[in-house]
Amino acid sequence: MTAMKLAVAGAGGRMGRALIRAVSEMEGVVLHGALERPGAEAIGADAGTLAGLPVNGVVVTDQAPEVIVAADGLLDFTSPAATVGYAELTAQARLVHVIGTTGLSDDDDVKLTAAARHAVIVRAGNMSLGVNLVALLARKAAEALDADFDIEIVEMHHRHKVDAPSGTALMLGEAAAAGRHIDLDAHAVRVRDGETGPRPRGAIGFATLRGGSVVGQHSVILAGEGETITLSHQATDRAIFARGAVKAALWGRDRKPGLFAMADVLGLND
Repeated sequence: MTAMKLAVAGAGGRMGRALIRAVSEMEGVVLHGALERPGAEAIGADAGTLAGLPVNGVVVTDQAPEVIVAADGLLDFTSPAATVGYAELTAQARLVHVIGTTGLSDDDDVKLTAAARHAVIVRAGNMSLGVNLVALLARKAAEALDADFDIEIVEMHHRHKVDAPSGTALMLGEAAAAGRHIDLDAHAVRVRDGETGPRPRGAIGFATLRGGSVVGQHSVILAGEGETITLSHQATDRAIFARGAVKAALWGRDRKPGLFAMADVLGLND
């Protein structure tokens, strides 16, 4: 089988550069294109040089339609608005769209679901094997332990992250809520300040920390009377997310259109 031609969106960002490196290191894939928003400083640069690699001849461009139409897949860790725009193009081209973008709204979700009627969309708040295993464990723990065990999710990221809670924290919250058979939005507590009163029974709390260059730290805490269980994951290198995204693209190749999660890619939903 010929190598899968992948394009990278947001090529000039931290994750974009990590994705370019991952594509260069992994078998079965080749870098077909590198995209950036109009006016971005990286436009015109060689994608290899941008990622700290030898020159590869792939020039960063803002011409998304012409890049996507000739690709087999798009790796997209950008912004909600950009991702929705790319989803329209990947649906038209009927290719694999791997989305690691966080901060998507309910309206964005509706648009991605519509695009998934024509494209294979793999969307995850986190592409790492470790985090997806923690999510599975969080769901099972929440199911096994009743509401006498309070659930708190603590996350920390670098100072430049713009959305909170992180997509991974929300993914872990959804997993815990699924274990309890409750709706996360109806039970989530995201802000505490001043006289908040007692903690509501069955709530799922979120605490957000930002600072330095932290790639990602997440903990699911189940606190009962006299005992506490903590499930934790610490990412020290963005390469784990980039490699996971490439694996997701390869998994999605030749599949029928649909909306999938990283748990599907890893076989955790089997």
